[in-house]
Amino acid sequence: MDDGLFPAGAREVAPGAVHLPGWLTAAGQRGLLAACRAWARPPAGLRTVRMPRGGQMSVRQLSLGWHWYPYGYARTAVDGDGAPVKPFPAWLGEWARRAVRDAFPGGVPGGDGAPFDVALVNHYRPGARMGMHRDSDERSSEPVVSFSLGDTCVFRFGTAEGRGRPWTDVELRSGDVFVFGGPARLAYHGVPRTWPGSGPGWLGASGRVNVTVRASGMDRSAG
Repeated sequence: MDDGLFPAGAREVAPGAVHLPGWLTAAGQRGLLAACRAWARPPAGLRTVRMPRGGQMSVRQLSLGWHWYPYGYARTAVDGDGAPVKPFPAWLGEWARRAVRDAFPGGVPGGDGAPFDVALVNHYRPGARMGMHRDSDERSSEPVVSFSLGDTCVFRFGTAEGRGRPWTDVELRSGDVFVFGGPARLAYHGVPRTWPGSGPGWLGASGRVNVTVRASGMDRSAG
């Protein structure tokens, strides 16, 4: 796949957390959105995530490489249609690795070198949000790389100590990338709101699409 990438100026939001505005070009955004639409189809496609206590997330989600469910990973969509998870594409891992290099040109803080092998695709319809949480189900300390498409959102980035303040609100627009690792790897973060209709018209996205790439740190033979 043609990557269509253009590194932009990085902004450090917190130690280990870097915002790369406009990192994906128009071509890169179109290509990633087209891939997301293909991945969203069954089997193991877009689903509503239900939490153990009965609540459900307002975003819809799918997984690549490993299937995430609260709070673990499996090789099949255990809380969906039970189908095998779709494969994680090598080109997406390379995009993530290049974003990490742009975010941390002096080297990845606290990384363990595990390969990127998981992606979570979240679709935010108008009114959808994501509560404060941290990405702690992986066995790797490699950074998390988040790609934004479509509507602009308020991305709230806190600390590893808890869900409350202090936090920093960052506006993520279509094409932006956010990378967090090292001391920020287990920081709480969330999306309190999106701005419906704010995405670029030429992209043709409905709502906001977020693709979060991670290194699971697990062997494919594990279940």
